[in-house]
Amino acid sequence: MSVAGGVVTRTDDDARLPAPAPRRRSKYGLAPYGFLLPALLVYACFLLYPLGRAVQISLYDWDGLSLATFVGAANYVDVVTDPQLRAAFGHALVLIFYFAVLPLGIGLVLAALLTRARVRGLGFFRTVVFLPQVIAMVVVAVAWRQIYAPAGQLNTLLRAVGLDSLTRTWLGDFTLTLHAVGLIGSWVSTGLVTVLLMAGMSRVPGELYEAATIDGAGPVRTFLSITVPSVRAEIVVSLTLTIIAALKTFDLIYVTTAGGPGSTTTVPSFEVYRRAFELGEVGSAAAIAVVLTVLIFLINLAVNRIGEHER
Repeated sequence: MSVAGGVVTRTDDDARLPAPAPRRRSKYGLAPYGFLLPALLVYACFLLYPLGRAVQISLYDWDGLSLATFVGAANYVDVVTDPQLRAAFGHALVLIFYFAVLPLGIGLVLAALLTRARVRGLGFFRTVVFLPQVIAMVVVAVAWRQIYAPAGQLNTLLRAVGLDSLTRTWLGDFTLTLHAVGLIGSWVSTGLVTVLLMAGMSRVPGELYEAATIDGAGPVRTFLSITVPSVRAEIVVSLTLTIIAALKTFDLIYVTTAGGPGSTTTVPSFEVYRRAFELGEVGSAAAIAVVLTVLIFLINLAVNRIGEHER
């Protein structure tokens, strides 16, 4: 196209330009959406609808049987102002350390040692450390309740090695009970985290470690500069799964301590059960559940955002 004497003329090059191709519709049409529909229906029925119903119930004062009274955001105000509920959410945050942070630290070191050592029977080891994940948490809780009992295996072992002064009623001590329960979570989560990290570390090229050794990097420097950055995606997945497990734990608390002694091991999910089925405060229980859901979402969103930023 050219301009001559104020007149726009069409050149041969312009004439040779191909016309824009019309937009083609997919030959599959709406068929892919049809395949997605069953999964979307299940998701809507078993997640979106219950969540919406919980939000609705949380706006009422209701015992589950009689007529409900609309109270607006009063139940949410109670979640924020009730000292017992604030303590329950604080206990859940403590459990995050035992379910997520501690297993991640142990798993990183353990996976690095096993992967680099190339020990025999690695598949068997993976099976053994992953075993707590396939055992029902109720079974785990019952077993550890026996271990922590006053005449249980832990105190028996301490007495056998002459450490009688360290024996405790582990699930009846106001100071130690929450930490004792948290260590059960560490035992359960460490296997999962270790297996995930071992899978990630097995894909790290050996040439990177050889180059680091030639450059004079020691084991710690190699671990921090090569191993940890290489499994960042696995770390994010591990933290996501274990943080969710920590915040929603119920059966472990219910079987081992039932929230005691006193209220030292109450957690939000246990408060949901107690208020809904023991106190008849269904609206309050729904509000706690909604707040817990939002908290889980926000914490895991932050973890994933940090992981993406570090990449």
